[in-house]
Amino acid sequence: MPYLFPMMQHLRLNEYKVLAYRILLAYFFYFIARIFFYLFNAKLLKVHSISEFFELCYYGLVFDTTAILYVNLLFIVLAILPFKSNTSPGYQKFLFFIYFGMNLLAYSTNFVDFIYYKFTYARTTTAVLNVIEHEVNLTKLFSSFIVDFWYVFVLFIICSWLWIYLYRKVKVVIYTPTTKLAYFGLSIVGFLLISLMIVGGIRGGDFKKSTRPINLLDANRHVENIVHADIVLNTPFAIIRTLRSNSFIKTNYEGISSQLILEKVQPIKQYHNNPPTKPNVVVLILESNGREYYGSFNKKSNIADFKSYTPFLDSLAQHSMIYTNAYTNGRQSIHGMSSILAGIPSFKDAFTSSPFPKQKIESLVSTLESEGYKTSFFHGAANGSMGFLGFSNILGIDKYYGRTEFNDDSKFDGFWGIWDEPFLQFMKNTLDKEKSPFFSTIFTVSSHEPYNIPAKYKSVMPKGDIPIHKCIAYTDYSLKRFFTEAKKSPWYKNTIFVLVADHGNSTFYNEYRRPIERFAIPIIIYKPDSQYVGVDEDLAQQIDIYPTILDMIGYQKPFRSWGRSLLDKKSSAPFVINSTGSLYQFSRGNYICIFDGTKSIGFYDKNDKALLHNLIASRNADMNDLEVSCKAFIQDYMERVVDQKLTTK
Repeated sequence: MPYLFPMMQHLRLNEYKVLAYRILLAYFFYFIARIFFYLFNAKLLKVHSISEFFELCYYGLVFDTTAILYVNLLFIVLAILPFKSNTSPGYQKFLFFIYFGMNLLAYSTNFVDFIYYKFTYARTTTAVLNVIEHEVNLTKLFSSFIVDFWYVFVLFIICSWLWIYLYRKVKVVIYTPTTKLAYFGLSIVGFLLISLMIVGGIRGGDFKKSTRPINLLDANRHVENIVHADIVLNTPFAIIRTLRSNSFIKTNYEGISSQLILEKVQPIKQYHNNPPTKPNVVVLILESNGREYYGSFNKKSNIADFKSYTPFLDSLAQHSMIYTNAYTNGRQSIHGMSSILAGIPSFKDAFTSSPFPKQKIESLVSTLESEGYKTSFFHGAANGSMGFLGFSNILGIDKYYGRTEFNDDSKFDGFWGIWDEPFLQFMKNTLDKEKSPFFSTIFTVSSHEPYNIPAKYKSVMPKGDIPIHKCIAYTDYSLKRFFTEAKKSPWYKNTIFVLVADHGNSTFYNEYRRPIERFAIPIIIYKPDSQYVGVDEDLAQQIDIYPTILDMIGYQKPFRSWGRSLLDKKSSAPFVINSTGSLYQFSRGNYICIFDGTKSIGFYDKNDKALLHNLIASRNADMNDLEVSCKAFIQDYMERVVDQKLTTK
């Protein structure tokens, strides 16, 4: 018995209890962050009861465990290694800084998503690095975020202070080991046991080699409404699990042959519907212009007291072909350029930020240049922002015009780039000097957070119900000025104008908070004095713009395209494919298919845009065919991207 007490001391039970307490604190504050995440985004993440919310929190524990153990791995190892000075005040102070240096950095990413989720509709992953890597004003943008959303920063400070306070309430008892052999021997046993638990926790509670560690997709196993997966997840986990990930991996689905791909996907198109012509083509990619903001696109939405913020574009729509059931193929601006100009969608990660964009790509640029067109791209931000300059060079665009070429920072908005009104005029004046035929694209910037407009218009533009509304109105006015001046130019009448959004943005109406409608955008095709006027309610998507333009100008050669001509009602059925970042959404005919990359996990009626009633239990032949088509698309997409087959040859 006299020997037992020293032995018990060498078990280091006090240290392990304190370690467990400190790790449990992390669980508690992740739970607090989950509550705040829901409260800030309740309109997008509707939960029907408190019990349902707590059930989602329960499922989230496994994802919290993985994140917490990854973040605290160094801290845990340093805490349990058998150093004689482990319990000394100096060493404990050292552990304090390790603990909070790692934890608060990771924890802060949850707070970013309190706000950022409204724009991306997904937990932040390392894909955010693709968005910011080319920006030169990150400090200013971050400062703006802190100022505009100061209350989130205050919440983070309060939670951090409380976390530190509770951490300090429980301290390790100071002691010095008296028997080295017992101390080190028992410490090694403790180290091995704790290491085993860490491995299991990081993998998601599974020690089987045959089972992969949990990832973002696994959150969907626990929910009926797929948007609730974002409550189950936490942002540190989403970032950690996407570090060094490459989502561009070839698939080989059973039964999906090359012949079946040709039938279902038709990746090589050729049209003979129109005689060859050479009109100018101008594509206007409108930053964050979701379909929600347009009156002309919501006449049948039955939204009470609907307000439009696009009076000019609504008037232009009366003389255009508009597609009122159109969707984006990506979630961010960097996804839009490749989808619209090259017909290459982005799913989990941006194609332009993958290892594979530096290859020969058949696109609107290459096909029109083969017909004698000169090509240009305009973006009022710092040259290279969003990676647009690099991808322009890959596509072979002749001239890139950015903030550098505009060369007048008195029109700089202070955050992103040149205000839309002067930059659109700069584009018009530049095109006046071009020889027809030309193909030109502009990517606007002003309808972007932090939602500023020029001071002289602040009393003129409608304030709206949410901050972006005044910016949408300003961009609409800028487009009005552009078209007013362009009408005076000789090239105007022989020009096809395509107006399309890169993605949606913050929403006001419940209609557009539904999971499918978060991808809803406008597509407008306008040609002065043309026959292309009307409203098309068929499914449409960004990757359809490339083949549509080639069909309109009578391009006769074969070309690579996953989209379809919106003018062609016979060759292929309308469809839309996009991704939440972890799940594919494939719509065609009467159904929407939710596909996890391996199998379908849901089928929904085409009108069930909220994805409330999963019909998978009554699966039928049409649903099976929809899944086959989805697999065929993904298989062909991955093979062509990875094997560098983004041309007809």
